[in-house]
Amino acid sequence: MMHLDWWTIGLQTLNFAILVWLLHRFLYKPVLTVIEARKQEVQRQFDAAKAVEQKAAAELAAVEAARAGISAERDAALKAAAAQARDAAGTRRAQSERDAEALLDAARKTLASERERALEDAGRLALDLGTEFAQRLLVEIPLPLRAEAWIERIEQYLSALPPADRAELAHQLADGTALTIVSACPLPAATDEQWKERLCHALGASFSVKFEVEPALIAGVELHFPTAILRFSWQDAIAAARTELARHG
Repeated sequence: MMHLDWWTIGLQTLNFAILVWLLHRFLYKPVLTVIEARKQEVQRQFDAAKAVEQKAAAELAAVEAARAGISAERDAALKAAAAQARDAAGTRRAQSERDAEALLDAARKTLASERERALEDAGRLALDLGTEFAQRLLVEIPLPLRAEAWIERIEQYLSALPPADRAELAHQLADGTALTIVSACPLPAATDEQWKERLCHALGASFSVKFEVEPALIAGVELHFPTAILRFSWQDAIAAARTELARHG
């Protein structure tokens, strides 16, 4: 039969209670405090890490947004630069075309001007050579024949005038004023009276005539009335040819 020693059991129970109190007082509570502190520190670090993560995510989003903005700005800048380059190239091309056209136009005008000057010079040279050649040929024709040709030309001109114009020319000589006949060279003496008769007949009036010489006429004659001059000289024909040449040039 087992015998229980309640006194011993009581002492052991008391010892166990004291041990539990000591463990709770000096071990469990500090451990719980350390665990709680560690837990709070871990939570704090976790919260800090989460804040850092959120901040990093926000910064990353900002960077991505900035990168997208930079990309958009770059694309816009590239497009603007390309458009500006195209416009500049078009402007330069248009200006080059205008400059080329201006140069061509200037060259055409210069060539046309030089051509006109060359034609004028050639025309003047041809006229001078023709005049010189005609003068040489004229010397070979006897003076009486030349004088006859001139008076015939004058008669043809006067006969072709309207009657009123012929009457007006004759009226200018009605007061005794002489008709002056200017020739390039002295006419044969035998033609003086003959010319007077033929001119009086052509004008239907009687008047006096006087003769003068002007070598500048080159060939032919001029009839000097008081208020009119009838020109039948080479000088007048050459001057008219030069005027016509200059006008068309």
